[in-house]
Amino acid sequence: MLVAGLGAPAHAAGYADPTISLSATHLSGAVGAYGDPAVTVDVEQAGVPAGFLRLRVVSSSNPAVAGPGDVRQERTRSGDRALTVRPRTQGYTDLTLEVTGRGGRTARATLSYAASAQVGGAPATRYLTGSSDASAAVDVGRGHVLVADDESNVLRLYDRSRSGAPVKTWDLGPALGWKKEADIEAAARVGDTVYWTGSLGNNKDGKYKAERNTVFTTRITGSGAATEVVFGSAYKGLREDLTAWDAEHGNRYGFAAGTAAGQTPKQIDGFNLEGLEFAPGSTTTAYLGFRAPLAPAALGGKALVVPVVNMDRVLAQGAGAVFGEPIEMDLGGLAVRDIRKNAADQYLILAGSFAADDNSDPYALYQWDGVPGHAPKKRVDLPTADPGGWEAVVNVPDLRIPGARVQLITDSGAADLYGEGKEAKDLDHPEWKKSRAAWFTLG
Repeated sequence: MLVAGLGAPAHAAGYADPTISLSATHLSGAVGAYGDPAVTVDVEQAGVPAGFLRLRVVSSSNPAVAGPGDVRQERTRSGDRALTVRPRTQGYTDLTLEVTGRGGRTARATLSYAASAQVGGAPATRYLTGSSDASAAVDVGRGHVLVADDESNVLRLYDRSRSGAPVKTWDLGPALGWKKEADIEAAARVGDTVYWTGSLGNNKDGKYKAERNTVFTTRITGSGAATEVVFGSAYKGLREDLTAWDAEHGNRYGFAAGTAAGQTPKQIDGFNLEGLEFAPGSTTTAYLGFRAPLAPAALGGKALVVPVVNMDRVLAQGAGAVFGEPIEMDLGGLAVRDIRKNAADQYLILAGSFAADDNSDPYALYQWDGVPGHAPKKRVDLPTADPGGWEAVVNVPDLRIPGARVQLITDSGAADLYGEGKEAKDLDHPEWKKSRAAWFTLG
């Protein structure tokens, strides 16, 4: 006859089972990356200091991606363990973690890990997890950035220097009155106020969605990791203002046709807004940068910027938009994907295709002084060998300094990050969704 427990060491009965818990059960990284995200592992056993507990990785479901020897652990100040993974190749694996406590008692947990492929410029690349569809970014100081994406109404605060999850998030859907995404595509900051705009265009099926016809403001308090965001006001008629203005001027840019039922937005003659910034020295005149249409709507056409001369009153008072003289600029046949300036009114225009959501067409950065009629100058062609389309400029350095560096963020929603044929926006776990932030030196 066997009695339970008789085979255990005599001292084991005096100890409780240990416990193991993870700050996240899913984690992503990249081959050859610097500063990959970490997961914190909390190990405990009643009456036993955490430092006496042994944590190890005992198995991997796919050692070709990462095995037990590819996992590093460091002790935190609180006695927990921070785990990072150095993957060998792109793909997925489940890592089994085991904690051993006093009395030989053990507990296990599983960390599901996903590794994306190595990218060029890895030392200057970081990954912002929680969303793959970054679409607009605003510098909030002290090394942090506020990021919007075009698949939700959530703003996320990230540490610009580290890969990982957002420090804080704010869901503005309830304040906007929308359950569906506003398709946020651009932002501009004036003091403590940030102006955000949806694309204003139809959805990918050519259908009008009211949520996308939204411009709104938020107010920022604090800075860095202490940043807080408060909703301000919204205006939901800019699309109609633009089409009426264009009609009054002979339908010069075809806005009515570009917004017609059945018209998809990312066509050369479509209607899609992706840039927003204020004019030099102004807190009232905002530049709207269009991804589509080109002017004229033909290959090699110019990029279109339309000034709104009363943007402050549009949001503060609900006044109808008043437009200035449109600006057409030669970006080598590319359109505006973002536009950002610094305090010295030096502008960078992120130029890209009117059509591509990925890296299949060229991207470039152009410098501009913000003065209508003055031609922008190309500063650098951007790499397109890796997944994701360049979508947002975080901030603009002093462009007079040789070797100035700028950080850009991708929209990677359409990318197959893990080699399985699945778009990142459709991944099951937010920890596996990510956009890429990279630093570039301007030539």
